[in-house]
Amino acid sequence: MTSRISPVSLAALLISFVSFVAQTAAQDVAEPHPGEALYTASCANCHDQLFYKAPSRVFLSALGPKNILAVLNDGAMREQAAALSSSDRVAVAEYLSGKSLADIVEPVLPPACDADHSFDSSLPPISRGFGVDLQNTRFQPGETGGLTAENVHRLEVKWSFAYPDSIQARSEPVYGAGGIYMGSQDGTVWALDAQTGCLRWTFNATAEIRTGVAISPWSADDDSIDPLIFFGDVIANVYAVSARTGELRWKVRVDDHRDATMTGTPSIYTGRLYVPVSSLEVVSAGNSEYECCSFRGALLSLDAATGKQHWKSYTTDKPPEPAGKTSNGTNILAPSGAPIWSSPTIDSKRNQIYVGTGENYSSPADGNSDSIIAFDLETGEKIWVAQQTQKDAWNTACFLGFPGTDNSNCPEEDGPDYDFGSHPILVNLPDGSDIVVGGQKSGHAMGIDPDSGETLWRTAVGRGGIQGGVHFGIAAESDSLYVPINDLNFFNDEQRYKWETPAKPGVYSVNAGTGEIIWSAPAPTDVCNDMPFCTPGISQAITAIPGAVIAGHLDGRIRIYSREDGTVLWEKNLLGKYQTVSGEEATGGAFSGGGVLIAHGLMYVNAGYGYNLHIPGNALVVFGLADE
Repeated sequence: MTSRISPVSLAALLISFVSFVAQTAAQDVAEPHPGEALYTASCANCHDQLFYKAPSRVFLSALGPKNILAVLNDGAMREQAAALSSSDRVAVAEYLSGKSLADIVEPVLPPACDADHSFDSSLPPISRGFGVDLQNTRFQPGETGGLTAENVHRLEVKWSFAYPDSIQARSEPVYGAGGIYMGSQDGTVWALDAQTGCLRWTFNATAEIRTGVAISPWSADDDSIDPLIFFGDVIANVYAVSARTGELRWKVRVDDHRDATMTGTPSIYTGRLYVPVSSLEVVSAGNSEYECCSFRGALLSLDAATGKQHWKSYTTDKPPEPAGKTSNGTNILAPSGAPIWSSPTIDSKRNQIYVGTGENYSSPADGNSDSIIAFDLETGEKIWVAQQTQKDAWNTACFLGFPGTDNSNCPEEDGPDYDFGSHPILVNLPDGSDIVVGGQKSGHAMGIDPDSGETLWRTAVGRGGIQGGVHFGIAAESDSLYVPINDLNFFNDEQRYKWETPAKPGVYSVNAGTGEIIWSAPAPTDVCNDMPFCTPGISQAITAIPGAVIAGHLDGRIRIYSREDGTVLWEKNLLGKYQTVSGEEATGGAFSGGGVLIAHGLMYVNAGYGYNLHIPGNALVVFGLADE
């Protein structure tokens, strides 16, 4: 089913690819491609350099012209491409990919499902989406997940799937009706049979699906149901689609800011969909002529059946207003930012919903950035704010010394950019009390009183940084809080932070009630060697099962750690090639974004993260238990 590729071979492959691109460019000197000058003028300053959130040119060339054009027209780069004509954008897409739009070959689809593998209402969802349960513990019980610390040593590859024209796979699937539903980089949502990978249906969204997929619950004895799945794209559209047929039921743009986006998976509860809103304005602010900044993080409550808005609440307390001028004379608007990157957490006992926020984008910073915030579920009223890092205002203009940049839009505070990219968890402690726990890019974990918002404990687990600390998701089993640490050095991090402690990539177990570190499992640092884009830390959201926690590393390995002491119970290197259900070849890569899905004895793993200079890939690899 799979062939392995060594780190040396992968390095050689990537170096060969870079050489091929360089040779091709050299051959084109006599007759340059019409997109070359456009790319050089409009794109190269970021994509040919180590620029935050800007995929390298090598990675972009793997996307294909159709996907590159979609990003320029309607995706994350629409602001940067606004000055280009439609024909110019086509030229750039074709130049980068080395392919003509006219020569595009449609991907080979998996075989269509027969009647025995169609929608089965007797198999209801075993989770609601990203966080598994309302409390966002990311813990999948053994009776529904089928995997425990005792049997994971038997895991083996069962089948694989290739996301077409993609270099990253970061939309976490969800299970329901015997199928799995997941989004992809080219905007396709796939419904596949959970056991075999045959195709039930596809749905084409407007842009990349960055969020995970949520699903409305039902009971096994209700065969008349027509449940919906919910997801968001990178230009801030949220969708409701029939899980049975793939038919669009409604689509709503959740914010009218031009840089608004969705990264956090919506949460569903009692017929309402709770939708977090983030933005990419942090990147737009790198332009010294851009008036930074006008976006405000937001949380919406929508009717799950119709998309009608019940309420919309903002993370900052007032709209941005003039707050001065930069050294270039550009207006400064504040307060801004405090985006919500992650999935909201439901507290049904207190009628509250919790979110984590990112940094402010402009000066002065306010009291809502880098915080865990509680809102009223019914009204959207802000109840309390537990700010963890004060005076954090930052945007990409703060990359001091980056070639060709003007840093005048960098806020006075200049970071440190310690977002909450991870969701909060509501933990029910053994003594019957509750606590809200979080993990931050600063490398800290913390526990907060859900009634008052008081921070009860705060523990330094990792070192932190722009790509340090906790990224996309913590997990919990009872009072065991699992904290994944990335701690990657990036660009001028050492100059910015002047760290006194070393990086601490790996998994840590923390007592959720006290903040005490129980054990640490440092990530192996000797597997990358000289492999390009390989780092040892954990960026992906992790997932807990009875007695263990599953962590996908940026080095392309997925490891399962024991709850007792952090011992590695099972490990698999997913770098390499996989024959898929469609007959096409998939490539495994680094892990980031949404984590693994566990359902009825199968583990669904997205492998590939060609973003921020990490190992690209486009594979969904499905593991199951080998016969004893």
